[in-house]
Amino acid sequence: MTYTILFSPFAQQQLDKLEKNVQERVLSTLERIRVRPYEFVKKLTGYPYYRLRVGDYRVIYRIEDKKVKIFIIQHRSIVYTNSEKRTKVI
Repeated sequence: MTYTILFSPFAQQQLDKLEKNVQERVLSTLERIRVRPYEFVKKLTGYPYYRLRVGDYRVIYRIEDKKVKIFIIQHRSIVYTNSEKRTKVI
């Protein structure tokens, strides 16, 4: 069973800002998630989201009805900071 991958507008902007080689790495990793979305990820404590590490970047997503909704793609040193902004995005 394969899942559909959807990007939030915020996540799409973040992906577009990344360097080309990083974009390709993130997208190839997301192809693996399309087939097995629960493998290689960790659940965020207290939230219905999962985190995936792609090199120095984190992908935050949620799984709903055969869909993987990507919300945040950012460098792992800043992804968990400024939580007020993240709350508006998610």
